[in-house]
Amino acid sequence: MVQPVNPEASPWIGAAASAAAQSRSAIFEMSRHAESAVIDPRDAGGFPSGWRRAVAARIATLNALPELAAHYLGSVTDPALRGLADPAETGREPRERCVISFMDRVATQPRAVQAEEIEELKAAGVAEADIVRLCELNAFMSYQCRVLAGLAVLKGASA
Repeated sequence: MVQPVNPEASPWIGAAASAAAQSRSAIFEMSRHAESAVIDPRDAGGFPSGWRRAVAARIATLNALPELAAHYLGSVTDPALRGLADPAETGREPRERCVISFMDRVATQPRAVQAEEIEELKAAGVAEADIVRLCELNAFMSYQCRVLAGLAVLKGASA
């Protein structure tokens, strides 16, 4: 399991979260554990941690959260994986293109996702357990983006 360079370097510890963290420390600690579970799981399946971090950065970018994107991209050293953080990048091969298309759609239009898109992932060779893992990653990122955007609004910044 790959660990962040500095485990304290987490969006859950930043200035925007500090006031809320003081009164809700258990929630933020549980969020950090959830982050670790989806970014650096014990069983990464077909999507290793570096890939997950790049896609997490992509999702943060799609949600207009550049600091969060930088947080995830900061520990991705493989240039090919770093490229996946750019929403203009569609993937390096057919299976990955299918997965990236799915991840983008779930991140930006979750209500529009259809059962056929899950079947397309299966047809592209993505195992059912990996489809669950991808959905967990996207669900966590949605949660994290919404919490951080809400904290920014509370702080008086635009989200």
